[in-house]
Amino acid sequence: MKKAVSKPLTDCSHKEHDHAHDHSHSHGGLFGAYSEIGFSVLCGLLLGGAYTLSFYLSSSLLIQGLYLAAYFFGGYYALMEAIEKLRKKQFEIDFLMLVAAIGAAALGEWAEGALLLFLFSLGHALEHYAMNKAKRSVAALAALAPKTILVKREGKEIEIALDQMEVGDIALIKPHQQIGADGVILNGQSEVNQAAITGESMPVEKMPLPQLTGNSVGGKETEDRYQVYAGTLNGGGSLTIQVSKKASESTLARLVKMVSDTQTKQSPTQQFTKKLQRIYVPAVLSLVTLLLFAFVVLDETFSESFYRAMSVLVAASPCALAISTPSAVLSAMARAAKSGVLIKGGGPLEKLGKVQALAFDKTGTLTQGTPQVTEMKTFGGVEENKLLRFIVALEKQSDHPLAKALLNYAGTETVNNTPLANSLQVVIGKGISGELDGEKIRIGNAALFEQLPAAVQQHVDRLYEEGKSMMLVEASGEIVGLVALMDLPRPEALTVIRQLKEMGIRETVMLTGDHQAVAAAVAGQLALDSFKGALLPEQKVESVSALKKTYGEVAMVGDGVNDAPAMAASSVGIAMGAAGSDVALEAADVALMANQLHQLPFAIGLSRKSARIIRQNLWLSLGMVALLVPLTLFGVSGIGWAVIGHEGSTVVVVFNALRLLTYRQGEQPIS
Repeated sequence: MKKAVSKPLTDCSHKEHDHAHDHSHSHGGLFGAYSEIGFSVLCGLLLGGAYTLSFYLSSSLLIQGLYLAAYFFGGYYALMEAIEKLRKKQFEIDFLMLVAAIGAAALGEWAEGALLLFLFSLGHALEHYAMNKAKRSVAALAALAPKTILVKREGKEIEIALDQMEVGDIALIKPHQQIGADGVILNGQSEVNQAAITGESMPVEKMPLPQLTGNSVGGKETEDRYQVYAGTLNGGGSLTIQVSKKASESTLARLVKMVSDTQTKQSPTQQFTKKLQRIYVPAVLSLVTLLLFAFVVLDETFSESFYRAMSVLVAASPCALAISTPSAVLSAMARAAKSGVLIKGGGPLEKLGKVQALAFDKTGTLTQGTPQVTEMKTFGGVEENKLLRFIVALEKQSDHPLAKALLNYAGTETVNNTPLANSLQVVIGKGISGELDGEKIRIGNAALFEQLPAAVQQHVDRLYEEGKSMMLVEASGEIVGLVALMDLPRPEALTVIRQLKEMGIRETVMLTGDHQAVAAAVAGQLALDSFKGALLPEQKVESVSALKKTYGEVAMVGDGVNDAPAMAASSVGIAMGAAGSDVALEAADVALMANQLHQLPFAIGLSRKSARIIRQNLWLSLGMVALLVPLTLFGVSGIGWAVIGHEGSTVVVVFNALRLLTYRQGEQPIS
């Protein structure tokens, strides 16, 4: 068999991934790729050592050496970025931080400058690290598709790379194989696990499309049961499909592009900060430059002009402003992490508190993620123990997802003491049959049986209306039992929904790939405001976009690959942690690491308190700059008062932010 060289799913998905404001800092060379945090920590340690020694030594080369080393480690990456931006004729706060630190050193305030560099570098380092982690989501998505696919060409079966596949190719999908292309089924029957794309909790029965007309394959007019999607997992049957989309245009490739495109967008806060930097930094530098030459027009010496200029530079240095947001963000992120909530930066933290609507995936998010037996009924006088014996004898030999739920319900003792059925046969998409103690046993859905007694049919209709899966048991031609199964809501889900409404969340909606009946049943049990079922990932994105138009900030909570585009399209993507896929975790802005839904109200409350503290810090820091600059400019205050005011506002800002470390849900109004 000819085997082609494998290539990635789609090249364009990676090329569009550069961040608009490149803070990746994957530095190579001497210091390695992840040294920025280490440099910041070293700066802090050196600063602490020098400051401590200053109480015991009035003047020492050791102290000066420690401060110089602190300057190097705290300012290295800021300097590299400032140089890069200056080459592009851009001025940002990074540059002003360096100038302010140098100015502080020129006036002998080494501790001031080192503290400035330490706090600023630490905030940026942690932000950059989180952004680097987020960039891995595209690679995780692309890895879902196999590298190659088996196709028929000129009467031969050949294995080719996905990017060599063409629309109209006939592809062969073997049992239990990952599907590499979107297409329609020509031959074969199987059950396909579509959880990665649609989020459905149960495998979906697939069958051949009755008739293909013209050259059109696939499309919205083709029912889901006749289609397969790249990235899904085939069940026990073999399938022959006609490829309907190129690899770069498949459903999975679009998921990759959606996540990638969203990651290139900056938050409103980032955009505001960049605008402020473009005005504030050049203005301060221009003012300081003019003050350096004040001796030309004023009756003073150059040293006096230099002193005033440096005083204004220290007073105008936005140290408190620069750390007002990072200090609050870091404190909030640390508090969240202590409770098992991962928040990826200040943007998601800020937006989470503004959320007015919450959209939830169903399977694994609002529900437990696995089907459980909810009801068992016997007919014809058969005892429940005997019915369980029939079920176990066949289901012990099945790999169907419902089999595990049935065996768990039966219990270990029954499973161990029941022999295996003979003459086992699987009817794909319908059920299973075999013989036990001379009786022919059949277990399956209603489609397995030609006609059901009226009493049984009544129960079947009721269970379908309740959104439950159902298995009928037949022994020697008679229906002897019925078992209902359902993916039940999480025990804490109803309480969480009520808490969210009490917090002022205006809309709670469930978006799921499961059938409408299943969605309606779960939504009713959890008192959700609305629900939508049978959705593909693109339709979830459309629903999230519609919510954003109505409510503004919207959060999407999910745990699967299929949720990643909707999470990316939302204001804040929230992933259920332990039960969630790696892709959902990487694409999300917030991850509930312990897989506990009750962490959601806590995270929103923490976000709202952090937003209030950030506003307080901004007003304080800007107010101090507005006060100190005129005082130093007109000689009312010297460098001493500038340092005291500057340091004082910095300390207040930091301690105000540290209050977030003690946050407890419900400690104050959060709506």
